[in-house]
Amino acid sequence: MFSGFISLALLTTSSSQSETNQPIELIHLGDIVDVDVIGSTEYDWRGPLTADGYLDGFDDLPEPIFAKCRTQTDIAKAIADGYSRILRDPKVVVRIIDRSNRAITRLDGAVRTPSRFRIQRLARLNELIAIAGGITDSASGEIRIQRPKGLSCLGSAPDPATERPDVRIIKIADILAGSEDANPVVTSGDMITVLDAYPIYIIGGVMRPGRIDSRNKVTLSRAVAMAGGLSSNSAASDITIFRRSEGRTERVTADLKAIDKGNSSDIELKPFDIVDIPVKGGGDRRLPPNLDRVEQRLGNDLVQMPLRVLD
Repeated sequence: MFSGFISLALLTTSSSQSETNQPIELIHLGDIVDVDVIGSTEYDWRGPLTADGYLDGFDDLPEPIFAKCRTQTDIAKAIADGYSRILRDPKVVVRIIDRSNRAITRLDGAVRTPSRFRIQRLARLNELIAIAGGITDSASGEIRIQRPKGLSCLGSAPDPATERPDVRIIKIADILAGSEDANPVVTSGDMITVLDAYPIYIIGGVMRPGRIDSRNKVTLSRAVAMAGGLSSNSAASDITIFRRSEGRTERVTADLKAIDKGNSSDIELKPFDIVDIPVKGGGDRRLPPNLDRVEQRLGNDLVQMPLRVLD
């Protein structure tokens, strides 16, 4: 379904890196900043930002120096303006000398190799997905990007009164179509999930029992067709659908023969439904089956995810 994704991502990555005014050049939490007051060692300083985004150690200045998400040039000017009260025409140079402690970006879900990224240059969504090996067939077709407040310099300035993260949903089809809006810049702290399609399980008297990935509406008759059709010993008039609802399991009965004849409406299945098509002589199943996990993913286990550095 997404076989062309990796080549597309690699082809479009190079053009995105030529943009100017990159947020990656702004000062982030975790950066080590060097302040050099030319001609003096007494006022030189080096260190990280405070948790609130300030430079620590400039008590002699009339105003604290807020540095988070500002340019090195802006900070140098602010420091020079402050020292102009006690120094004659001070010249200040500010540099980011270490970006390695910025917040980690996470990519998981329906990708071949869920990964963590330390982003130290401009990078877009398609590049990260390509590095992670591409999208798997279990993807639903959507990607969720969750951006915690205060960790990056993209988007609106953080509001201390609102700690909710920004959440954006992107359609994979839009990325494949070349939409730039669907291929945003990613940054430190982003949590990216390629959403899995919701599973529907069909067991019993079908040719290929197992999981069906539900990306669109799936009816009972279509699910049976996707599972290869009925087996020769199936009891298609006595189907049970086990459905979880509000913490309990409901039993929904269906007659596929009546549906085929148009005497009964086709049932629209819901995510995580278990469709049990009995076989002749097999008896009635009163309780839902215990299904083993069809897939085992790393999920939120960040320790096991490989860490990739984009510099």
